[in-house]
Amino acid sequence: MWGETQLLIRWHGHSCFELGDNVTVVTDPHDGRSIGINPPNCRGDIILVSHDHFDHNSVKTVTDGDSRVFTGDVDTVFRGIDIRSFQTFHDDMGGEKRGINHIFRIKMDGITFLHLGDLGHELDHDTVKALGPIDVLFIPVGGIFTIDHRSAWSVINAVAPKAVVPMHFKVGGLSLSIDPVDLFIKDAGEVERVGNDLEFMREDLEGDAPLVWVFSL
Repeated sequence: MWGETQLLIRWHGHSCFELGDNVTVVTDPHDGRSIGINPPNCRGDIILVSHDHFDHNSVKTVTDGDSRVFTGDVDTVFRGIDIRSFQTFHDDMGGEKRGINHIFRIKMDGITFLHLGDLGHELDHDTVKALGPIDVLFIPVGGIFTIDHRSAWSVINAVAPKAVVPMHFKVGGLSLSIDPVDLFIKDAGEVERVGNDLEFMREDLEGDAPLVWVFSL
């Protein structure tokens, strides 16, 4: 039964999350020092890199000898986890300013995650349709280098996930000039501040409105 499986989400700041227990997926690792926060304290069996910028591609920070790194175009099943990437852009000018950004759909333990990396534009209808149903959406909300809080809500409405996790926003010590999460959550309904990590089951996602989980360091 779905309810028998608990999944872990742990935030390591910026766009870096740790997913799962038996097989660990780490998204967009940073080295901490370069952006003014602590480095991720984890190791990934699977490491996903949305684009080749310093605050998202520090693979060496979270890798060990058996880690498998995925970037660019991906459509595979590895260690029982279904991973597919979709090409988007880091800006709203077709990549002219900041290049390509890949978003990752991750299916594990009966849950479908979508990590948007540094998405710089709203998603078109064809991409949303190709993604299929999404349970948990990791979405940048800080603006400047990505979509801002207003565009984030447009993307959320299009994707219609069961839970939303804002990321890539200003926190204490972060050296990047981006917006805080407060601008995003003021337009949300009920918000759950979950701390640094969260364990949940599929049955926790059965509400009518999307959950909004706000992590902190």
